[in-house]
Amino acid sequence: MRNVPFSPPDITDEEIAAVADTLRSGWITTGPKTKLFEQEAAKCFGTSKAVALGSCTAALELTLRILGIGEGDEVIVSAYTYTASASVIAHVGAKIVMVDTAPESFLIDPKKIEDAITEKTKAVIPVDIAGKMCDYESIFKAIENKKHLFKPNNDIQRLFNRVIVVSDSAHGFGSSRHGIMSGSVADFTAFSLHAVKTITAGEGGIATWRDVEGLDNEWLYNQYMLYSLHGQTKDALHKNLAGSWEYDIVIPGYKCNMTDIQASIALVQLKRFKEIQGRRCDIIKKYDKAMDEMGVGYLHHVNKEFVTSCHIYLTRVPGIGHRERNEIIRRMAELGVACNVHFKPLPMMTAYKNMGFSIEDYPNAYAHYKNEITLPLHTRLSDEDVQYVIDCYRKVLTDMELIKE
Repeated sequence: MRNVPFSPPDITDEEIAAVADTLRSGWITTGPKTKLFEQEAAKCFGTSKAVALGSCTAALELTLRILGIGEGDEVIVSAYTYTASASVIAHVGAKIVMVDTAPESFLIDPKKIEDAITEKTKAVIPVDIAGKMCDYESIFKAIENKKHLFKPNNDIQRLFNRVIVVSDSAHGFGSSRHGIMSGSVADFTAFSLHAVKTITAGEGGIATWRDVEGLDNEWLYNQYMLYSLHGQTKDALHKNLAGSWEYDIVIPGYKCNMTDIQASIALVQLKRFKEIQGRRCDIIKKYDKAMDEMGVGYLHHVNKEFVTSCHIYLTRVPGIGHRERNEIIRRMAELGVACNVHFKPLPMMTAYKNMGFSIEDYPNAYAHYKNEITLPLHTRLSDEDVQYVIDCYRKVLTDMELIKE
């Protein structure tokens, strides 16, 4: 029996050497490597700027705060996501407005976004599940149709003069749609560099945005810097210059900066990204062929319109409920294969049930949850491991009489 973990990080001697170099440099917090990573990431996204932060959650929350979104405002988010997409709305004091996914989709329904927009709506947070980018053309169209309701609270909101699209692309580093990279499509985009993501810094996140006429990119970048480091006007690197100790605190900010240790890992991962994504894509092709043979549904990662980051492999076993799904995962574990579920919809979680949300109001999200199983997908899988996962999945589904041999 093999032991196939779900998603271990792909760390090579090159990342280890880069971290050792940083540790020996005498500078381990935010410094030159973090700044270099921001520059290289912006090139990848095709944006003027990128901001390296402590997490994707921090990138989302700071974006909402910089946009001046807070008490009395509403922000729309998908019910089918991880809690971070919605919790940041609560953190800034705004009202969480959840909408369902589109029929037969893991992704938010643009029609339901349009229906949910009110005079209080300031932003929408679409979620790029598995790195598959949402239908942003339809999302922007839905927002344009309700533009007459938008009531800006400040200068930056007036520049947009409509509901602002803040993409949760935690899974989406390297994804593209119609040839345009994630990071360049939504107004603002947040990425994750968590340990299980397609590229990692151990922990970490990135915020980026599209150029907007009248919006000073340098000013906006500095806002992220202020918010991420206590509202302090100088970071540690600049404070450390001879005679430059003095600084000011201009806002009561937060502490969510990226360190040079994290950035040194991320820089190597960024250099290796095409290799990493390519191997993941090869594995996906093997999975896709097997799922087609078994009659199991799956999220498509590549076609003429889009390419995902190849982050996670989502399958859907037809005709089952959550109990059978959980039994399949248990049996796979007995065979040494770790599987997962992405995601349990937020209205099923205690925190959100306590806010008054009910899964009965989100039938499409529940339909995708109840029979979803995520198979292992990472670059430490050998071809033999991949075939073992497929063979185990086929055996379990056959033994449970869910497919025919």
